[in-house]
Amino acid sequence: MKNVNKLNKIQKYIFSKLDEVKKDLENEGKDIIDLGIGDPDIPTPEFIVDSMRNYIKNEKNYRYPPYSGIDEFKKAVSNYYKRNYSVEIDYNTEVASLIGSKEGIAHLFLALTDIDDYVILPDPSYPVYQSAAIISGCNIFKMPLKEENNYLPEFGSIDNGILKKAKLLIVNYPNNPTGAIAEEGFYKELIKFGIENDIVIVNDGAYLEIYQSDNKPKSILEIPEAKKIAVEFGSLSKSYNMSGWRLGYIAGNSEIIRRLMVVKTNFDSGQFSAIQQTGAYALNYGNDFIKYINDIYKERRRIVEDKLKEKNYYVYDSKGTFYVWFKVPSNFSSEEFSREVLRKAGVLITPGSAFGNFGEGYCRISLTVDKNKLIEAMNRITNM
Repeated sequence: MKNVNKLNKIQKYIFSKLDEVKKDLENEGKDIIDLGIGDPDIPTPEFIVDSMRNYIKNEKNYRYPPYSGIDEFKKAVSNYYKRNYSVEIDYNTEVASLIGSKEGIAHLFLALTDIDDYVILPDPSYPVYQSAAIISGCNIFKMPLKEENNYLPEFGSIDNGILKKAKLLIVNYPNNPTGAIAEEGFYKELIKFGIENDIVIVNDGAYLEIYQSDNKPKSILEIPEAKKIAVEFGSLSKSYNMSGWRLGYIAGNSEIIRRLMVVKTNFDSGQFSAIQQTGAYALNYGNDFIKYINDIYKERRRIVEDKLKEKNYYVYDSKGTFYVWFKVPSNFSSEEFSREVLRKAGVLITPGSAFGNFGEGYCRISLTVDKNKLIEAMNRITNM
């Protein structure tokens, strides 16, 4: 078979690689505790599952859904922004449903860029941004995210030549992998930057509802001029533990969404209407569940951070997500340390270098296993 050059540029998806290693070790009879991928362990709440049981019986749902999503779901997204962020969203033109936000992010590159255009991506970051850019034939400029800047990019470091060629800039707050959050001042600067340089601004808001403090993270759409140039992706995977249901949305600038739908209508036929109806129900009535899971993650975070600090590991003060981001010992690279933990402790954690060059020197622990399993994992790590 003839070679496909762009596929050669894409590293195997890190969590797929880790899953293979985990399976190999389990086949050898080893008990592996997986603190790698961020897949919530707490089941989808029963009130959401019960609503799905009702919606799935409706024969009207067995037909193709509207391409941009059913009105019921889009109205729920619009009401969610009004209720939580005091943002007015036109559900007809400023919202579309997605088969998970990952799908929408990948397709957005195809919708907004041509071959050899530049895109501006954070480093470290969710690996899908880079993969989607490569598949779309884009050139990539990476914005370093450094702890001394609270993992916020510095726009002044981007060369004017790049700015003229760039069409798309992605940020992700609350941030994966670091857990950093962005404040209103940063978003104001970012929107101004996007307007002045005619660069589409995207916030991947998959973790907007997962946070540690009393202050709910900001949505980029709260900035008055955001809808001139920006969109935000949302996901029901983390907020309502619906990762396997594959439901997300995009909200914001109507022209960006229109262009995304040009791609999507040619590539897919939308998410099952019954899942969208269930998602609408979750958005409308799921606030108590979000509080419930955040309380659980706070307790789990304390367990992990306390154990690491007892052994003098430096832990970043993450305010968002369900990840702990910590420095590895100076005599190890990130990957070396994660392999050591897997080999000696039987615990799978993610090396920071999997998220980019500026993730080197750190590892990420996911808080998505139950308390007792987490305590066992941390005892294994700290007693290596």
